[in-house]
Amino acid sequence: MLAVFLQAMALRSGNSPTFLPYIIYNMKKITSILILCGLSVTMMAQEQRLETIDTVYLASKTPTPTLESGKLITVISQAQLEQRPEASVATLINELAGIEINGSRSNAGQNLRYAVRGGSNRQVVIMVDGVQLNDPSQIANDFDLRLLPASAVSRIEVLRGASSVLYGSGAATAVISITTKQAEDKPITAQFRSVLATNRSAEGDFSETDWDSYTNHASVSGTLGAFFYNASFGNQYTDGISAIAAPEDAPAFESDVFNRYNGTIRLGVHLSEKVRFSQFLSFDKFKSDFDDAGLFDAEYQSISDQLRTGGHFQWKYKNGIYVFNDNYTWLEREISSSFPAKYDSDAYTFDNYLRHNFSEDLAVVIGLNGNFSKFNSFSVPFGETDFTQDIDEEVASFSIIDPYVNATYKTPFGLQLHAGARVNIHSDYGTHLVYQVNPFYVFEFDTSTLKVLGSYGTAYVTPSLFQLYDPLYGNQELNPEESSTIEGGLEWAKGSKFRVNAVYFQRSVDNFVDFVTVDPDNFLFQYQNISETFDSKGVEVSVRIQPWEALSLQGNYTFTEAADRFALRIPKHKANAQLQYQLWERLQLGLRYQWVDERADSFFNSETFESENVTLDAFSLMDFTVRLSASEQLSLFATLTNIWDEEYEELFRYQTLGRNVHIGFQLNFD
Repeated sequence: MLAVFLQAMALRSGNSPTFLPYIIYNMKKITSILILCGLSVTMMAQEQRLETIDTVYLASKTPTPTLESGKLITVISQAQLEQRPEASVATLINELAGIEINGSRSNAGQNLRYAVRGGSNRQVVIMVDGVQLNDPSQIANDFDLRLLPASAVSRIEVLRGASSVLYGSGAATAVISITTKQAEDKPITAQFRSVLATNRSAEGDFSETDWDSYTNHASVSGTLGAFFYNASFGNQYTDGISAIAAPEDAPAFESDVFNRYNGTIRLGVHLSEKVRFSQFLSFDKFKSDFDDAGLFDAEYQSISDQLRTGGHFQWKYKNGIYVFNDNYTWLEREISSSFPAKYDSDAYTFDNYLRHNFSEDLAVVIGLNGNFSKFNSFSVPFGETDFTQDIDEEVASFSIIDPYVNATYKTPFGLQLHAGARVNIHSDYGTHLVYQVNPFYVFEFDTSTLKVLGSYGTAYVTPSLFQLYDPLYGNQELNPEESSTIEGGLEWAKGSKFRVNAVYFQRSVDNFVDFVTVDPDNFLFQYQNISETFDSKGVEVSVRIQPWEALSLQGNYTFTEAADRFALRIPKHKANAQLQYQLWERLQLGLRYQWVDERADSFFNSETFESENVTLDAFSLMDFTVRLSASEQLSLFATLTNIWDEEYEELFRYQTLGRNVHIGFQLNFD
C-alpha cells in the first residue's frame, strides 16, 4: 500500500517509474515495508467512536483543540519522548513530515541544517518555553539544537508554513516550539536516566565495537504550597567515529569527540489560583571536535558556552489570559582551526500578549514582541598569533519591536477563520507589514470529522548581523528577504484513534540572501540579494492510527520540489513509519523505518579549486526498541539502530552512524 502510494506520487510529480525500485531494492527493505503496511491495513479497518481531541499551542498561543486549529501542527508528546531515550532533539524532529535536518544522523557534533519545505536555517524559528532563541553571531542567527538535551524536554510542537504574524521575523517555513520539563505537583519527585551506547559507522567491525557514548540526566522538582521548583543536570559524552570518512583503502581517521553539559534551576510561585510566576537560570556547554572542510583529518575543535535566564508570568481572568515570557542569552563560541575565531553575543527577547474571548465564537490575541541582539568577533590575522577584534557590538547590533494582532472567528455553520497582521519595526530596516488569512471548514459526522483548510501568509526575514558586518563577506547594503506561502489540505479524524491528513504548499521567495562569488580569480565572496524569485512546492501526508490501546502506528510521506538554489541535500521524496506495541502490561516494543531519496550535494575540490556536484544515494534505516517497566520506579530500555548496518551519506564524505546498541535505565522517585 505505502509503496503503491509513493509510486503514484512520483508519477504525478513527473518522475520516472524508477522511483519504486529505490524503496524495495532488496529483501530486507521488502520485509520492513510489508510488516508496516500489513499492520496499517489491519488498523484502518477498525471502527472507533469520537473521543477527546488532543490540543496544540502554536495555533493561537493558548491550548487549542486540534479540531479548532487552521494549521496541521505536529506534536511529539512526553510519552513519545520517553519511548526514545536514545534520540537527540534533532533526530526526533527529523522524523516529522516536511523536515530534513542534515547532520542528525552523523557524528554527534556535526553542524545541523534545518531544511523545512525546501528552506534553510534562517527561515525557521526555534522557541524554548514560549520564547524565540537565537545566536546573533551565527550566520543564520539561529539557535543550535545541539545545546539542548532531549532528556530535559517534555513536549515539541512543529508548525510548518509562513507564521510571521504570531512568531516574528524568521518564521518563513516553520516554528519549532520546545517545552522543557516543569515542576511536578507533588512535594518532591526525582528522576535519573542513564544511557550507554556504541558509536560506530557501518564501516567498522560491529563485533569489536566499544561502548563509546554515555548520556546521564538527573532532575528534582516539586510543589510546596504556593511555591514550585525544578532543577536538573545532564551530560553527554560521545566518541568513536570521525566527522569525515577516510578514503577507501586508507587508515581510518581519528575519532572526533562531542562532550556536553547542561544545568537548569527554575523557581516559581502561584500568587493566586489565576496568577503564576517563575524565573529560571540555565547553562549549556559543549565541545565538539571536527575535521577540515577540505575533506581531510584535522584536530579542530568548536566550543559553545551558553548562559540563559528569563521568566514566565501568567494571569488568567474570566474571559482570557495575559502572558509575559522573556529570555536573556549570553553565548561565547570559540573555533580552534587553521582559521581560529572567537565570538560572543547577547540577545534579549520578550513576548507578551493578551488573548481575550469576546464570545464563544470570537477570540483575539494582541501582543508585543521584542528582540535586542549584538555580537563581537575576533580572529587571528595571517602570520600573527594573537586575536584581534573584527566586529564590535557597538556597530553589530539591532533591535526589533513588533506589535501584532490575530483573531479567531467561528461561524454558526462550520466555517472558521484565523486572520492577523504584524508590523515588524526594525532599527535598520524601518517598518514592514506581514499578514495571514487561514479559513477552514469542519464537517462533523456521527463518528468522525473532516477538516478542509487553506491559508495564505507572508513572512519577513531580516539579514543576520554576521551577513551584514562580517569583515570578509558582510554586506551592509542587503535587503530583507520576503516570502509568501499558500496551503491547502484535508484532515479526516475518528476521535484520537485515527487521523490522516494531507497538505499541499507552494512558497515564493524574493530578495533571497545568498553567499555568492564576486571574483573567482581572487577568491572573493560576499552575501548578496538575488534578484530572481524562487518557488518551492510540495505535499505532506501524515497518518496516525490506534485500533486498540496496545497498538499504534504513525507514518508520513513528504514530496518536496525545492528551487534548484535551495535543493542541496534535500530529498525530493522521504517517508517515515513508527510502530508501538504494548506486548505485555510492562513490556513495550517499538519499530521505526525511514526512507530518504537520493539528493544533490557539492564539495570544494582542493586540487582543482572548484566546486563539484555529486549525487548522494537513497538509503533506508530500521530501528528497534524494547522498554520494560520493571516496577513503578524503574524502567529498562534497549535500542538497536540501523539494524541492517546500511552504509550511506547525508553529507558528501562525512561519516554516518551504522548499527549501534543503546541500553539504559530510568528511575523515578516521589
